[in-house]
Amino acid sequence: VALVRAQLRRATERYGSLNSRKVSNAITQLPEKERSDTNHEISAKLDSIPESCTTLGHAADKETKILERVNSSSIPSEVCLSNEVDSKGQENLAAKGAEQTKKPDTLVIPVDFLCPISLELMRDPVIVATGQTYERSYIQRWIDCGNVTCPKTQQKLENLTLTPNYVLRSVINQWCAKHNIEQPSGLANGRLKKSNGSFCDVSGDMAAIQELVSKLSSQCLEERKAAVAEIRSLSKRSTDNRILIADTGAIPVLVNLLTTDDASIQEHAVTSILNLSIFENNKSLIMLAGAVPSIVQVLRAGSMEARENAAATLFSLSLADENKIIIGSSGAIPALVDLLQNGSNRGKKDAATALFNLCIYQGNKGRAVRAGIITALLKMLTDSRNCMVDEALTILSILASNHDAKAAIVKASTIPVLIDLLRTGLPRNKENAAAILLCLCKRDAENLACISRLGAAIPLTELTKSGTERAKRKATSLLEHLRKLQQL
Repeated sequence: VALVRAQLRRATERYGSLNSRKVSNAITQLPEKERSDTNHEISAKLDSIPESCTTLGHAADKETKILERVNSSSIPSEVCLSNEVDSKGQENLAAKGAEQTKKPDTLVIPVDFLCPISLELMRDPVIVATGQTYERSYIQRWIDCGNVTCPKTQQKLENLTLTPNYVLRSVINQWCAKHNIEQPSGLANGRLKKSNGSFCDVSGDMAAIQELVSKLSSQCLEERKAAVAEIRSLSKRSTDNRILIADTGAIPVLVNLLTTDDASIQEHAVTSILNLSIFENNKSLIMLAGAVPSIVQVLRAGSMEARENAAATLFSLSLADENKIIIGSSGAIPALVDLLQNGSNRGKKDAATALFNLCIYQGNKGRAVRAGIITALLKMLTDSRNCMVDEALTILSILASNHDAKAAIVKASTIPVLIDLLRTGLPRNKENAAAILLCLCKRDAENLACISRLGAAIPLTELTKSGTERAKRKATSLLEHLRKLQQL
């Protein structure tokens, strides 16, 4: 709702209120009965939203965090990734979008600054083979749809390379700064906007980073290796560096380095992309650069450190909901399940976090089941070291609502393990075990009879007295189902 409101505000600011009046008039001309029916239909749909959605959101709040990762190698720990969800995040994003798009009525954007496809002010202009300039996201979509011609000239493109137009971007930045139009990164005319609203001169840093980025394409292997290692180090240090590195066009070059045969260059490249992805605006640039297939390739066949960081990168990118679909359909889930089964301890944790976040999207749950995730999770639950029980239960708790996953969980003889955790697990383990059992037993008399035979009533009764608030609710509901079964 907040996003739609922001879009309406932007449209009104750009085109005036005429369109809004037309829509309003059209609605008022509907017959009274039709308007009433429409309102009732909308209300009914809103009322039908399941309560489980809010429960899942609460679980996601706590579970989609990745702890600061400590690495004892020559390059120390990479930056901490976090998914602490701000309940007002989307509203803030919408408000920010409206603010950035707002322009004075008298301001006319120069035609050369507008993308020929979208007719919007370009933020990341790129040049195609015919010499025409477009906004990167729009021309990339054009190419991704299978088109091989220049939209403006209709000439066939000799190649599909997109070359950053640094000169035009700089001119647009200067124009934006002159007219108080803020660029998404807060970078304009060689100055970077700080959180307190002040500006600092970063032209020297930009020049140094541009030189490094140019060396990423060097013919000399050692020069490339040194440059990408330095980019990795810089991207780890600060948000300002992440903004500057992305602004110099480093992301597409780093994506190309993911497919190199040199293991160290590959590790540095994927870790640099991981670090850059922490800055929210960079996520879309990484996706538009077509990074996901190459990251998945690293996840499948890279060194262990590269695979770990590839999994963490997919987690970071998947924090944007629209990316969950793209990543899920890219073949990433089987590769993540393999890392979950066969990776190092850190790799398993990275894979678990990425899989949890991807499986929030309903369409990815079936993919995870087909990739064998249930077997991997059961193995984690029965591991005598108990080092990843919490992660396994958390993933199972979101999978259990899927029909295929539910059948696979039952078939894998997971119910006895869950009941055992009700008796002996930590408070959080008991809570998630009760939630999973409730999903499995709702409207399923056979599963209810199974947990009754296995003596679940006693630990469930204990849970209603001493468990967490959520655990008490789940246990109470399960006991009620069991009583109804006994009365049949």
